Amino acid sequence: MADRAQQANEYMKAKMGFTPRMFQVINTVAPESGERFADYYATVWADGALSKKVKELMFTAIGVSYCSPRCLIHVIPAIEAGATDGEIFEAVSVGTVAAGFVPGGPGIPYAFEYALKVLGIAASFRKGEKWEYLEPPKYNHGVY
Repeated sequence: MADRAQQANEYMKAKMGFTPRMFQVINTVAPESGERFADYYATVWADGALSKKVKELMFTAIGVSYCSPRCLIHVIPAIEAGATDGEIFEAVSVGTVAAGFVPGGPGIPYAFEYALKVLGIAASFRKGEKWEYLEPPKYNHGVY
C-alpha cells in the first residue's frame, strides 16, 4: 500500500503542483480519493478566463484574509505558474486588507503576520530551502 500511496502523491504533485498534507495521509488508505481530488483541482485551477497563476494568488490572498495556515501553501503553485515576488506581495496585501472585512474575521494586524509568512515561504522556496512551517499531523497513519 505504501507504493500505491506514493504513486497517488506523485500523481497529485504532477496535477496540482503540490501534494496537500492531508492527502499525504489520506493516500495511505484511499489513494484513489487523492487522485480524483487532483483531477478536480486541475480542472478548477486550469488556465481559463483567469490564469492558474492568478487563481493560486487569489487563493493565497484568501488564506491570508482568513489566517488559514494551510491555505498559504498555494503560493508554491503560484510561483511555479510564474508569479513574481511583486505579484505575491500585492496578493497578500489585498488579503491583509480583506481580513478587516471578513465578518468575525481575524483583522488586519493578524493577517499581516500571515502575509509575512507567505513572503517567507516564497523566499525559502525560491532558494531551494525547507519551507514547510506546520507541525506534522498528530494522527498521521505512519506517513511522517
